[in-house]
Amino acid sequence: MSVKPIIGITMGDPAGNGPEITVKALAHTDIYDRCRPIVVGDMKMIEQAARFVNRTDITIHHCEKVSDALFTPGTIDVLHMELIPDAEAFPIGQVSVAGGNAAFQCVRKVIELAMNGEVDATCTNALNKEAMNKALEFYHGENSDGHTHFDGHTEIYATYTGTKKYTMMLAHHDLRVVHVSTHVSLREACDRVKKDRVLDVIRIADKACKDMGIRNPKVAVAGLNPHCGENGLFGTEEIEEIKPAIEAAKAQGINAVGPIPPDSVFSEALGGWYDIVVCMYHDQGHIPLKTVGFVYDRELQTWKAVEGVNVTLGLPIIRTSVDHGTGFALAGKGTSNELSLVNAIDYAIRMTNGQKK
Repeated sequence: MSVKPIIGITMGDPAGNGPEITVKALAHTDIYDRCRPIVVGDMKMIEQAARFVNRTDITIHHCEKVSDALFTPGTIDVLHMELIPDAEAFPIGQVSVAGGNAAFQCVRKVIELAMNGEVDATCTNALNKEAMNKALEFYHGENSDGHTHFDGHTEIYATYTGTKKYTMMLAHHDLRVVHVSTHVSLREACDRVKKDRVLDVIRIADKACKDMGIRNPKVAVAGLNPHCGENGLFGTEEIEEIKPAIEAAKAQGINAVGPIPPDSVFSEALGGWYDIVVCMYHDQGHIPLKTVGFVYDRELQTWKAVEGVNVTLGLPIIRTSVDHGTGFALAGKGTSNELSLVNAIDYAIRMTNGQKK
C-alpha cells in the first residue's frame, strides 16, 4: 500500500474566507483516505472559522512541526504560526496589513516545508494582493527577505524556489489551460508573445500532463489574433512567433498542434480533443475556465458551484491553489463554497502520485 502524500495547505488571508473553506474542505473525511493534510496558519483563526461554519465538533490540533500531525478525520492539524494576536478583534472582510502579512508568512512557510521535503505538495488559499503588498511595504521588507512587492502567489513561489521559467495552469476537471503571460496589461501581453516563451510554455504544459499520468499529451496552442490573424491580415504573431514555436516543439517530440483560433479551441478541448491549451494571455485562459467552473443559481441568487484549480508549473515543488479570490464579502458568514479547495487538494494529490510513478 502506497504512502499517502502530505499536503501543506495555507490558510490564506485570515480576513477572507480561506479559513472557513479550509474547515469545510477538511470536514470531507474521504480526503484523509487520499492524503495527509496539514494547515499552515494561525490556529486561532482556524478555530474561529470552525465556529463560523458550525463545525465545532471538529478538533483543531496544534502542531509545532509536521511530525506532530495526527492526520485523523475529525481533526484538523494546524502548523501554528503566531500571526494574529487577537482573533476576536481582527477585522474580518477588510484589507489590512496584519492580514496581508499573515497570508504572506503562511506562503513562505509552506514553500520552506516543501523545499525541505517535509510536505509532498503545497496547496494555497487566496491572498489579497493589496493587503500583502501593503504589509511588505509597511515592514520595509524586514519580514520578507528584503522584498517589498510581489504580483501574487506565482511570483512568490518563483522567487523562493529560484525558478526562472514558470507558468500558471488553470484546470476544471479535464479542461486545462496554461498561459504565456499573466499579470501584465493586455498591451504588454501582446508584446510578450515570442517564440522562445511560447516554446517554454509548450514544454512546461507537456511535462505537467505527463506528471499527471497522461501519456503522449496533445497540447493545443491558441492563436493571439482573431481567426489566428488570417494569414497576416489581422496580425502576424501567429506567423512570426507562435507557429515557429509549435514546429520547434514538434521537433522535440511534443505532440503540439496549432495555432488554433481562440474562439473554437476551448470547446474542442472540452470535447476531449486536447489535454491542455496554451493561451497567449491571462483572460484568454481564465474566461473559459471560470465560465464552466463558476455556476450561479439565478433562482436562489447564490453560487451553486465555484470550481477550478490554479497550478504553478515549472517549480521544483508542487503548488496548487483555489481559483478564486479572498471572498471578503462572504467572510465570517459560513456560506463560502469549498469545492475549489477540494479540487486543488485532489490535483496536488494527483500530481504527487504522478511524479512518483
